[in-house]
Amino acid sequence: MHNVLVIHSSLNQGKGNSSQLVAQYVQKLSQRGNVNVVTRDLMQDNLPHLSAQEMSTWMIPVEERSAEAQQQAAFSDRIVEEVHNADEIVLGVPMYNFGIPSVLKAWIDRLARAGVTFKYTETGPVGLLKDKKVTIIAARGGIYAGTEFDTQSAYLTHFFNFVGLTDISFIYAEGLAMGDESAQQAMSTANQKMDELAA
Repeated sequence: MHNVLVIHSSLNQGKGNSSQLVAQYVQKLSQRGNVNVVTRDLMQDNLPHLSAQEMSTWMIPVEERSAEAQQQAAFSDRIVEEVHNADEIVLGVPMYNFGIPSVLKAWIDRLARAGVTFKYTETGPVGLLKDKKVTIIAARGGIYAGTEFDTQSAYLTHFFNFVGLTDISFIYAEGLAMGDESAQQAMSTANQKMDELAA
């Protein structure tokens, strides 16, 4: 069984280009083997931005948390558990103003937990997550991959490396807002890459 965790972050939810591409990729995975899929739409879940009060609940032993603290800690606890249970994490990532969606940053902020997904040592931080594949499907109106404007790829690579995940693949669909021909070519290129990775 291949356990896949799908993370959607598009403001347009299921209608977004990144969401549609993710759905196609997961379908390709399902056609090639026994796949169990857990899906999280961060916009639909209305995941709030991290607060200092919520972060403080992570430091409280589970058995000592109040009902309110349990409720606040549950956001991060669930995110960490779902990542731990996954063999592959698939992220649909549209580009907003040259960065990742803020709701995806809120998810990342809850996944990065000292002593849980990474630890500090005398020689620097060490990631505690292992043996998971990360597939990032990036949908963009313009063409940015390989340029200084592509802040997403470097940031996401650095973050997942930080928590111990180094098997990272990017699928780019770029130029989606640059006319029908460009959009069709972008989707075709993305589908070819998806076929390669799903195989």
